[in-house]
Amino acid sequence: MTATPGLPPEAAAMLDLERRTWRRPVAKQQAIRAAFGWTPTSYYQRLNRLIDLPAAWAADPITVKRLRARRDA
Repeated sequence: MTATPGLPPEAAAMLDLERRTWRRPVAKQQAIRAAFGWTPTSYYQRLNRLIDLPAAWAADPITVKRLRARRDA
């Protein structure tokens, strides 16, 4: 996990998780539960709020742009 000014460590960890590629959705769901202890639904609700924050854009514009495009599609 990378330290990002203005972004809480939990949010930075979420962006780190989203940078990875997943062959199976189940593997990502297991990683979400292991890393955060959240249900995938709760994780994605938080992720959608996160990608609207300017600090998230400053931390990783490529990932945030990809996630916004996926959400808006």
